[in-house]
Order: sequence, then structure tokens, then C-alpha cells
Amino acid sequence: MRQIAGLDQADSGEIALKGQPLFSSAKNLFVPPQKRNMGMVFQSYAIWPHLTVYETVAYPLRLRRVPKAEADQAVRHILRQVGLDGMENRAAPTLSGGQQQRVALARALVYKPDVLLLDEPFSNLDVKLREQMRVELKLLQRRVGVSVILVTHDQVEALSLSDRIAIMNQGRIEQIGAPLDLYESPATAFVRDFVGQTTKLPAEIVAADGDHIRFSIGEGMPLMLGVGGYLKSRAVGEKAVACIRPEQIAVGRAAQSATENKIEGVVETMLFLGDHYECVLKIGGMEIVAYAPPSERLKENERVPLAFPKEVFGLWHN
Repeated sequence: MRQIAGLDQADSGEIALKGQPLFSSAKNLFVPPQKRNMGMVFQSYAIWPHLTVYETVAYPLRLRRVPKAEADQAVRHILRQVGLDGMENRAAPTLSGGQQQRVALARALVYKPDVLLLDEPFSNLDVKLREQMRVELKLLQRRVGVSVILVTHDQVEALSLSDRIAIMNQGRIEQIGAPLDLYESPATAFVRDFVGQTTKLPAEIVAADGDHIRFSIGEGMPLMLGVGGYLKSRAVGEKAVACIRPEQIAVGRAAQSATENKIEGVVETMLFLGDHYECVLKIGGMEIVAYAPPSERLKENERVPLAFPKEVFGLWHN
């Protein structure tokens, strides 16, 4: 992100915006940050304690020598956009964390940048405020109409805010795509395990017919029908890993009506998360994670029916 903004210079490669090169090692080209027309909100917000809200937001316009009347109009307009109207004369130290973040956003947006760069913008906020600011940022982005590049380690932030996500691993892009595509069709095991939670079961292929594979899990577990899109071969007897999202597994009453892929598990422990229980269950000698609605009223050591979908999340090589 600092290379995109021009705060750091890359060792090699190219960076372009709207087809215009900003950096090229081959052409020995480097456009300085003040000429890139990008706004950036740092993880620490970098709000100056000696300036008021108005002065902080107006500062980029002063540097650009925007006429006073025009700057005043722009500052007051963006403060209304971020919900800080009427707080122009407040000093930075008197603001809450959420208000400081809004000031940082207003300062980055007041000169109408082509791109807004956000570096872990919610990491300093408590959980409740983080949820609120996610919604506000999404609405603000729509109102302002600016393209946003967001760096985050929070999966919920990435999935809920983004139109496209690039999953990075050791400096390399593992997969780029829409949030739903990454969640439902991960291209690599790293993406599979990084985005969302995955229940993994050791499996062995017992039959293959076209796009469908029959496989068994554990010892004496019933056969399941799945799609093996992640296997290079589909030989009978081949070992694999069957991967399923916890929310795909039916637990308790939801599994009673199932006629296929139905087994029984023992509840090891449960975490109450408000809208669902996160259950750790034992089937055979394996532990799996599944979600159950609060209405199930499950108890530890209780035996409950489980049902797996016909099409599992994926069959992967070990």
C-alpha cells in the first residue's frame, strides 16, 4: 500500500492508475506521492493533536493552495458526509476513536482523490464500533463514489466490504476474485483455510463416475457423494481430504429428515455465539465443527444426528 501511495519505492515492477504509469523500474519512472492524487488513512489515523477538526480536514487543501471560500465549502461538505457536521471546532484529543477515524477519512477525501487507501482502518476500535464503522464506510463509499483499496487481516471486513479480494501469502497473490467466489470456490488450500472456517475429514475414494465421486470418511462411516474438483486424479483407493463448511452440516432436528449421508455424532463442547452454537462433535475417532441453531438446546455428551450435503465443499489431496 505504501508503494501504491508513493511513500515507499518498489525494487521492481510497475504500478499504474487509470492506464497512467506511477512507477516503472524498467523506465526508471517514479511519480512522487503528492502528484498521485491518492488519499490514505493510516492504521493510527495520524490525527494532529494541536489542530481542530476543521483545520485537520482543511490542511490538504491549504497545501494545494485552494481558494479559501472553495476550501471552506469542500470541508463543510465532507464533514457532513462523514457525520461530523457541527464538530468543526472540536480538538482531536477530545474525540472518540470512531470520530477520529471519520476525521481521517474526511481529510483523505476532501480533495477528491482517485483512490482511497485504507490500512487496517478498524483495528483500533472495539467490536461494536468496528461493526458500526464497517456499515458507515460502505455507505460513505457509495455516496462519494471513490475506489477503495483496503488492507485487512479481518475476514469479515474483507468479505463484507469488498467487490474483489486478493488473498496474499508470503508476498504472493494466491487468488483474486469476488468474495463469494473465494468463499465457495477457493483455488488453493491456503485460501480455503484462510477464508471462513473449514471442517476437514480424511477420505478415501471408493468409486468415480464422471464428475461425481463416492468416498468414505473414517472407518465404517457411510459413503458420501461429492464433487472432486481439487483432485488431480480420481483413482479408487486414493486418499484425500473432504472439506465442508460448518454451516453446511445439518445438526439435530435439521438432520432427522435426511435419507442419505446421515450419521450420528457426540457433542464434545459448544460455544454460544448468539445466533448459533459452534459445536465440536465427535464422529468415529474424528472431531468436526458444525453450527446449530439455539433452538436445538444441545447438551455436552449428547448423541445427535448429523447430515452432510451430497456435494461437499471439495475433495483435496493430503
